[in-house]
This record gives sequence, structure tokens and C-alpha cells, in this order.
Amino acid sequence: MEDLITAAEAAKLLHLHVKRVQHLARTGQLPATRFGHKWLFSRSQLLVTRLSGSTAREPADAPADASQGALEISARNRLRGRIASVVADGVMAEVRIQVGDQEIVSIITRSSAERLRLAVGDEVFAVVKSTEVMIARAG
Repeated sequence: MEDLITAAEAAKLLHLHVKRVQHLARTGQLPATRFGHKWLFSRSQLLVTRLSGSTAREPADAPADASQGALEISARNRLRGRIASVVADGVMAEVRIQVGDQEIVSIITRSSAERLRLAVGDEVFAVVKSTEVMIARAG
């Protein structure tokens, strides 16, 4: 049987506000089951689910090998590259990723860059969805 937890417990696990967790569940960006008026989440699924940007993050003790499918995200446009530069200023960070002979620039929050421990030379994924370029990292 799955280890079901409430939205409040999921929010605590993911370090998010409960309303954000409910929104992610409602939009299908977070795996959840609706039971009456409540959202229920599988704790084990949340531990291996990764959403980029400032949505959810995987706890440090969870496995994170992208080659074995630990990176789960709704976007299909994932470009593997290496970080060319990270410039953090104020609350934002500019991350430049070298993908082949192309460079992709992503503007993310400074806290996201710090949480992902982004550094020059790191292998990352540029995740492109609509008009956003998000950063994902295995490990």
C-alpha cells in the first residue's frame, strides 16, 4: 500500500506552501489523488519527483540518477549541457548553459541556483516549456 500523506505534509516535505502544492496537484504537475475535497500524495512518489524552477525539489537523501529515470518532469524539451557561467545578483541569477555549439541563458531565482548548487562545468538539463527555460540537475 502506498504511503499516502496530506497536502500539508507534502508541502512540508517539499518546502512549499500548502496552496502551491494544491495548485501543482490540480494542474497535474505533481502526482496526487483527489479524495473528496482533499488531495492525497504518495510520499515515495514525491521523494523521486522533481519539478524545476521554484516549484518542488527532491530531498538531499533521495536517489538522483537521471539516467535511471529519477528525473520526472512534464516538459519534453530537455537539453543536456554544461554550465558556462552563473552570475547571481540580488534575488536573481543568470545561468548560461553550453549545449553543443549553442548557449542557452536562463534567469532563475538566486535561491534556486544556490539550492541546486550550480557551478561552472556542472552537467545540467535546460528544460524548455513555452517561454521559460528552467534548470534541472541530476544529483
